[in-house]
Amino acid sequence: MKIALFDTHPFEREHFEAANCEFAHDISYLEPRLTHLTARLASGYPVVCCFANDNLDPETLKVLKQEGVQLIALRSAGFNHVDLKVASDLGLVVVRVPAYSPHAVAEHATALVLSLNRRIHRAHQRVREGNFSLAGLVGFDLHGKTVGVIGTGRIGSVFAKIMLGFGCRVIAYDLLPDKSLAKEVEYVSLDSLYRQADIVSLHVPLKAQTRHVIDQSALAKMKKGVMLINTGRGALIDTGALIGALKSGQVGFAGLDVYEEEEGVFFEDLSNEVLQDDQLARLLTFPNVLVTAHQGFLTEEALANIARTTLQNISDYENKKPLLNEVRDGMFKTTSSPHTN
Repeated sequence: MKIALFDTHPFEREHFEAANCEFAHDISYLEPRLTHLTARLASGYPVVCCFANDNLDPETLKVLKQEGVQLIALRSAGFNHVDLKVASDLGLVVVRVPAYSPHAVAEHATALVLSLNRRIHRAHQRVREGNFSLAGLVGFDLHGKTVGVIGTGRIGSVFAKIMLGFGCRVIAYDLLPDKSLAKEVEYVSLDSLYRQADIVSLHVPLKAQTRHVIDQSALAKMKKGVMLINTGRGALIDTGALIGALKSGQVGFAGLDVYEEEEGVFFEDLSNEVLQDDQLARLLTFPNVLVTAHQGFLTEEALANIARTTLQNISDYENKKPLLNEVRDGMFKTTSSPHTN
């Protein structure tokens, strides 16, 4: 099939080229992000392939439909950037990559924990400037600390097991507890997790029930000096509340691979521009905050899996096979607290 692959990055093209040797689709690699302003570039393509920061709002979807698009192939697990109801109303089919490498994201979350704890980012900068002082670089043993994992799906479960390997006590919250994992970790309520955890790591998808699950109220319930890690979706955290908690010392460390207003910022080189996002700029001033630009998925294995699964999804649609990775409006709705799929 003819595919318009939007928001193409050099690090992923080689993997799509390699995977496509098996499928032989006709892929056009487009650099622009998919928005309502660029959607007409999809004219003549029955399939568009979208990245995590493309914007498939109602206006974009209507243009895609007008241009003859039939299938939206997300090369991501998350789908909060797609208005699924409008897509369904327009007859547009949406598929995703539900699991590309849970180890990639879980290991990146672990890297944030270790870097913040041992001040690796600060030590690196010092040494490069010839400063070999150890003042201000004291960390703590992870062994024996309590780690709270919110969401124990594929990624959260891997992260929990890594923390167990460090000798941590792991507690978890999920509406659908993993029976196998429950043999090694203790499932508790959210409030109990907030009160007990020295480190809190987020591994839930973004939807109405999980938006700002970490807000001022949640932060106030946590241990003073808690470490907060987010490799899920940016809007799981109320950024304004986080900044306030960092200023007061309620949050001692924050490791963020995602940010709620990252669209148009992350994945871009803005080094010669003035950063316009005041909250992100404020976060970057804290010495105890480590921000990475949504790179948790960025491993060779994950990129290969993303490419192959995406192209397999498209082939299944073309050959009228069951779409195992289709997402539709209402499929993941819940009636209470946050959980992971």
